[in-house]
Amino acid sequence: MTQFYDARGNIYGVVSAQALRAEGIALPASATECAASRQSWSRAAIKLCCDWPEGQRPANSKSHRSDGLLIGPFQASPPFDVLIVNTDGTLAERSGNGLTIFSQALTEQGLMPEEGALLRVHHDKGDALPTLVKPAEVDGVQGFWLDLGQPGFGPDAVGAQAVEGIAFNGQDVSHVQPLAQLEPAWVHSQFVRIGNPHCVTLLSDASTLPSNEQMRESPLNEGLTDIAYALPTGAGDPCPAGVNLQWAVLESPQKILARVFERGEGPTASSGTSASAVASAAWRVGWVAAGEVQVVMPGGTAPILLEEAHGELLRVRLFGTARLMD
Repeated sequence: MTQFYDARGNIYGVVSAQALRAEGIALPASATECAASRQSWSRAAIKLCCDWPEGQRPANSKSHRSDGLLIGPFQASPPFDVLIVNTDGTLAERSGNGLTIFSQALTEQGLMPEEGALLRVHHDKGDALPTLVKPAEVDGVQGFWLDLGQPGFGPDAVGAQAVEGIAFNGQDVSHVQPLAQLEPAWVHSQFVRIGNPHCVTLLSDASTLPSNEQMRESPLNEGLTDIAYALPTGAGDPCPAGVNLQWAVLESPQKILARVFERGEGPTASSGTSASAVASAAWRVGWVAAGEVQVVMPGGTAPILLEEAHGELLRVRLFGTARLMD
């Protein structure tokens, strides 16, 4: 019923609404109605599709067999509607790796046109978020370019509250007190919205990048959960709706090392929108120029294209590829 795909170490299950209904989960007919009623069905869908079968959870693995669930498509021709369900039952506005995986699933189902298609992510935080996807080949690898549009910067872009301004590399960024309390080196953060909210903490030393193992351990895990997750799981501080967390350090020209702690999921091997937010933040503080930027995460490297005009970042595009898992 559920097929699992891997995109740079980020794993999502893909399932149709019809298949879930056949298993007794009462999904409404449309993606819009599903998003509005997600509290009545989302946890049951995660339990059914993403929980480890009894006795099959590997040692030291995450609590679920995937990083989330993609439900769709709801139609046989574009635009294609989809729901991105985090393992805590919340809905994401966008996921770069998730949409890459969904595009691969559409391709294997014979639904993806050669010229690409518009994907619409339905969620319960506002209007559906569109993403234009085009099949492409980069360095001999078949995948997809995702047009993530124009990013927004600063606390207002993500609804951050009670944060102070601070200078970094001659640019105004934010000081997020809860992050600085966890690690004194985490004092300079750039808020970025690319459809969903991000907080990129800029570092001068790679030794202060947290590892995924460290982020899964107490008390750091609890502290990051309070920051990243909205109530009631977290504290929603400084963003009441929650925020995805990243840490970034400039390794070489146009190349950034990054780590990710996702709202609704926790530490992850990679994240497409997080990589895009990292590249955008790096451009904002003068670390990188427009053009191709490589963002290196534990799960792999994400190629990002930044398009600039008249000193403004106009568009961010992400290349991704996915494979069906055995």
